[in-house]
Amino acid sequence: MPERTAQRGGAGWALVITGAAGFMAALDNLVVTTALPSIREDLGGALHDLEWTVSAYTLTFAVLLMTGASLGDRFGRRRLFMAGLTVFTAASAAAALAPGIDSLIAARAVQGVGAAVMMPLTLTLLTAAVPAERRGMAYGVWGAVNGLAVASGPLIGGSLTEHVSWQWIFWLNVPLGLALLPLARLRLRESYGSGAPLDLPGTLLASGGLFGIVYGLVRGPAVGWSDPLVLLGPTAGTALLAGFVLHGSRAAHPMLPMRLFRSRAFTGINAASLLMFLGMFGSIFLLSQYLQGALGYSPTEAGLRMLPWTGMPMLVAPLAGYLSDRVGGRPVVAAGLFLQAAGLAWFALVAAADTSYAAQLPALVISGLGMSLYFAPASALVMSSVLPQEQGIASGANNALREVGGALGVAVMSSVFSARGGYASAQDFADGLRPALWAGAAAVALAGGAALLIPSRRRARDGAAPGADADGGATAVARPSGATPAAL
Repeated sequence: MPERTAQRGGAGWALVITGAAGFMAALDNLVVTTALPSIREDLGGALHDLEWTVSAYTLTFAVLLMTGASLGDRFGRRRLFMAGLTVFTAASAAAALAPGIDSLIAARAVQGVGAAVMMPLTLTLLTAAVPAERRGMAYGVWGAVNGLAVASGPLIGGSLTEHVSWQWIFWLNVPLGLALLPLARLRLRESYGSGAPLDLPGTLLASGGLFGIVYGLVRGPAVGWSDPLVLLGPTAGTALLAGFVLHGSRAAHPMLPMRLFRSRAFTGINAASLLMFLGMFGSIFLLSQYLQGALGYSPTEAGLRMLPWTGMPMLVAPLAGYLSDRVGGRPVVAAGLFLQAAGLAWFALVAAADTSYAAQLPALVISGLGMSLYFAPASALVMSSVLPQEQGIASGANNALREVGGALGVAVMSSVFSARGGYASAQDFADGLRPALWAGAAAVALAGGAALLIPSRRRARDGAAPGADADGGATAVARPSGATPAAL
């Protein structure tokens, strides 16, 4: 069944509404990081509890993203977008009102559910509203807004925590969400996907598998790697994910058709996304605490000092989108990932108990440039590597892998940190931080290698169906039903 769309609003409104919603979801990935020491002081909790205030959000976000995309394709993307936005806004209020660390973690998990429904549909709704020849720039603006969330997350979290209270990092979402709901109802166009039935077995296999793996990684440092549940989680999770892959290869209407991974473009950008977020989010989780706990900066000072890294996408992401239209997404994304890896490696070299900000600054700038070059071209690569009616599930799959990478990054890098250091002193923290950052740099360097697997624009066009562009350029021609994506 071809994709159906009901006329409602224009590209401008779609960009404003989806950009603002994406801002909220991206902001809550990082806004809590500079507030972690204050949350720990106010509500108590050990390192693994702090991990769960981040991972509870990213985990539910990750495991339900493809489900959210599937529900939107079947029941209406605008309708499900509004439902996800409602859940996200209500859960933000619950997080602000949380009386203890356990209730905060629970509210963060519900926030992730709302974001999982809302976030993948932002890119699909935007793609449906913007003409093909302008999508590169639209993705660039969308990426810049998400970059703004990354940039302002540590700074907003630090400023509100220091000058008001940490609860206001969650109250901030409530008026924005309430303002977006009527705008979405009035200004977004409703659209549908292929109308395929929901894949409940695939949902259960993917959700259970991802939860088991991340649970084991988060709990391992706290209770020991020989704990039965810690051993069971990754083992059972891996088995469930293997079942998910088998199911996706054989089912008539799977949540994530495994045939999509026959496309080198789709496989390369998704592998790169998972590894990029693994290295980046795990690093930010630890560095925000390092700046406060080891170097003695206030929450606001820590957020400001991270701006050369986290703030760079505001300036560079639109340019990166433009470059991807001109030369293709592959070289832009790969260059960005290798720069990000170099920045993390530089920080690992200089990290110490008394490192000056001048010594940190080059690493932050290089990392910021790298992250900026990645965001917008990556979105274009994902959306151009599949059939138009499969863009919803492709967006959901890519966002899911990004969030899985974020959750794994916090878990893996915290485990490395705990094995070599701790909170006892500034020196102890630096001793754990250095090997963790090396692990993050290695993950992002591998992401750069995965990006190089994506075929170049010339090769993709030589062997693709008319209108296809596997290297991130916008296309307007839909391939016939059953045609393979570009760049197999």
